[in-house]
Formats: sequence, structure tokens, C-alpha cells
Amino acid sequence: MATVWTGASRLPAAPADQGIGPLLRAWRQRRGVSQLDLALRAGSSARHISFVETGRSRPSEEMVLRLAEHLDVPVRERNALLLAAGYAPHYPETPLDDPSMDALRQGMERLIQGYEPYPALIVDATYDVLAANRGIALLLEGVPASLLAPPLNAMRLTLHPEGLAPRIRNLRAWRGHLIEQMTRQIALHRSDALRELYEEVTAYPVPEPGEPAETDVPPAYFALPLCVEHDGHVLNFVSSISTFNTPMDVTVAELAIETLLPADPATAKYLQSRAN
Repeated sequence: MATVWTGASRLPAAPADQGIGPLLRAWRQRRGVSQLDLALRAGSSARHISFVETGRSRPSEEMVLRLAEHLDVPVRERNALLLAAGYAPHYPETPLDDPSMDALRQGMERLIQGYEPYPALIVDATYDVLAANRGIALLLEGVPASLLAPPLNAMRLTLHPEGLAPRIRNLRAWRGHLIEQMTRQIALHRSDALRELYEEVTAYPVPEPGEPAETDVPPAYFALPLCVEHDGHVLNFVSSISTFNTPMDVTVAELAIETLLPADPATAKYLQSRAN
């Protein structure tokens, strides 16, 4: 399976018509930061932060960006804060197929291909698979074509009862990890698309404790393993997710590279033998 790039899904920004005050207050409260703490971090005053939140004062563009940085607001939502304050967006959103993205795409493609025979994939903010290597193709052998039709979605492929779910030996634990991850993303992005995906995958059936999909789970590793059957073998992986440091583009900020590291020598040996 060659690496195949598809278009990234675009999350809508938060509505700007309510003004920056309510948006800023929501982010501050979400982070558990008081007006005084935020003011001290941003070199402002609690009075000014209060005036911004109540609409009595309009912050400068520089102050909006500074507050967003100290509240660790996602890049897309920083643009929303700027729009709500009456300024133009600061961060561009460049399509992945734009020529200016050639170096980025080629670099990520080399990364996931260089990781073979171990699985690696690239997803966007809604968990749509933008690119994957041959290790991922191996795990997806036998998955119905209907689930493999573009756009592939990593959450759907993993948790759908006709996807990988029946082969995952620790499905309840792995499902819980993925649902928690989606919950955090929904809190950050407030996306209808993410919410719909969450409602879809949480409605999939879950095995009861003691059912076949929950038996023979190996002992604990240094991280929660993904234990998946393949051709009579149980393969054990731990997942690592990489994102870009200090992204200056919305598209780049929402890309993630997930690699599945073999959690034991038997898994590594099996994947290496299948690659030969």
C-alpha cells in the first residue's frame, strides 16, 4: 500500500459574532485560570481582563494573541478570537495540496515510510486518515471495503464492529482511551463534525467483561497497549502521537502522526517477517 494523501477536513472556527469577551472568558474558565493569573502572565491587569470579558474594552491585536498564547488556545481558535475582536486572522489555512506544502508532505511521507514495517499514519483534526504506510495496510487486511472507502476515519476503522474492534483483545480499555482522547478534542475545538463522530463511535456495541474480545490480555506494559489479532497472532503495540511545535498555519497545527511501536519482541519479529 503506497502512501496516499487525501484532503484534510476543515473544522469551523468558533462563532465571532458574540464578541471576544464571552470567548475569552470561556477559554480562561476552561483552563482554570483566574483573571488575575491571566493578567500576570500576559503583562496586563485583572481590571483590563475584566473589561475585555464584559465588552467594556477592546484589546489590541497583540494582546489578543498574547492572551491566546498564555491560555494555550488552538491556532484555529486564535483566529476566531481575533475576528471576534475585529481583527483579521493571523494564521493562514493552507490546503495540503498547495505547492507550498510539498516539503511538508514529502517529509511526513518519508517519516511514515521509514517507520515500516511498523504501522504509522497521519490524521487531521477529525481523525480522517490523510496518509498511511504498509504497516497500517497489514492491520486492515480483511476490513470490509465499505469502511475503507475515502475518507478513511481512524476512529471509525478502529471501533466499528466490522472494523478492527472484533480483533482487539483489550477493546474496552482501548476504546476508553480513544473516547477520552476525543472528549478532550471536542472541548478544544467545539466542532459539530467531531461531536457527530463521537456520538457515532460511542454508540457502537462494547463487549462485556469476560467476552472473547476481552480475554487473554497480556500484562501491563509501560503504556496502555493495543492488542490486536492478525492471522492467528496477537500483536501488541503502544501508540505515540507527534504534532508540530509552534505551528504558524491552521492546517499544520491540526496534523498528527501516530506511530504504533511494537511492545514486545514477538510483535516486532512478526512484522519484520511479513515485510520480507
